[in-house]
Amino acid sequence: MATKRSTWEKLTWTWRPASSREAGDSIVRNFLLHWFPAKVTHRSLSWSYSFWLGTISAVLFLILTVTGVVLMFLYVPSVERAYLSVKDLEYTVSYGWFLRGLHRIAAHLMVAVVFLHMVRVFLTGAYKNGTAAHQNRPLNWIVGVILLLATLLLSFTGYLLPWDQLAYWAITVGTNIASAAPLIGEKIRFLLLGGTTIEQSALIRFYVLHCFFLPTVVLLLFSYHMWRIRKDGGLACVDHLALAQRVKKAPPAKSKTYSLLGIASGATVHVETALLDEEEHTVQASPHLTRRLAAVMLGTFAVSVLLTILFRAPLEEPANPSETPNPAKAPWYFLWLQELVADTTIHIGGWTLNGALVGGILIPALLLIWLVVWPYVDKTPLPTVGVWWPRERRRQNLVFLIIVLAVVMLTIIGTFMRGPFWDFYWPWESWPELPRRF
Repeated sequence: MATKRSTWEKLTWTWRPASSREAGDSIVRNFLLHWFPAKVTHRSLSWSYSFWLGTISAVLFLILTVTGVVLMFLYVPSVERAYLSVKDLEYTVSYGWFLRGLHRIAAHLMVAVVFLHMVRVFLTGAYKNGTAAHQNRPLNWIVGVILLLATLLLSFTGYLLPWDQLAYWAITVGTNIASAAPLIGEKIRFLLLGGTTIEQSALIRFYVLHCFFLPTVVLLLFSYHMWRIRKDGGLACVDHLALAQRVKKAPPAKSKTYSLLGIASGATVHVETALLDEEEHTVQASPHLTRRLAAVMLGTFAVSVLLTILFRAPLEEPANPSETPNPAKAPWYFLWLQELVADTTIHIGGWTLNGALVGGILIPALLLIWLVVWPYVDKTPLPTVGVWWPRERRRQNLVFLIIVLAVVMLTIIGTFMRGPFWDFYWPWESWPELPRRF
């Protein structure tokens, strides 16, 4: 006899089903849970395979959306009032400093987590098609690369909005690097700024890009990215698990064959295939998946709040085009480009190699093309898909890690070891005091 449910139980039973049948029904009846499959594998739920970096990225984007909507009511996108509205957030609005700080920390974390997620996918070969039919993981990998670029642009466009010295000159450096692109560089810079200088037109363009256009692009691409994962059969580790299953042989069923000469005995056509033992390797998505999702969401939010309290969002003096800071640095996630520009600028006699073109445009473009093309030229065997550190992928993973390490090291050098006039200083060395210009 079915027990009578309370109103609260009727609303929440899908999140804590009491039986296998309810667990299956919960996925169908719950609007949010309908996003997930009815059953998931233990390997997909493991912390050690994916580190749940994709989910963490989605949670950070949710934090950015919620805090960003509130900030839109308090921020004024005007050259005359932008800085003052941010200053009011810091010192006048109740918990405004926390709201702005949480938005900023979540933005920085999202850039780092999306980058690490891409690294994880490459190292496990999860961009390759597996055993299931109609897979298109290379396309989803390209969508992921575009999502990384959109995340960088989303953070970059938000960098200008405080309209202080840090924001103004970071955007100046970033757009100057973009202008080095041959033929279209100056046009790209003009399109971003709405002119040749960073003024009201640039601020309003960055504001619209940051608050509407880029978030919409990220949301649409993320939705397709998740849908594509479902269509491809889930995480790539599932394909490796299916390959590891033994081929199950079922005895052929006896049958009768009717022919013109009478009845002949025989056997049915039998197809041998590798099957995944659902009883052994899968569990109901609700509540096993939903509990881990809740843990990841709470953990991500707690870490973001803690970092917001420990590291207050900076706010320097109002933007002043006539006073250039020394050194003027791009946002931290573009510092590796700025450092690369400096390292590839070579003077030989009266001839100069344009570092902005080589280090700021050509090398990043080649890396981007390599990322897009590689899934289609990678010929490693099928059993390496979804596996950490397979022997067959050792060389390409090593090359990829060297590139990642180079990007990280260039970022560290640009952040902590570049001082006035972009000279190199060890972290324990003091920078020379420079006279301020008034």
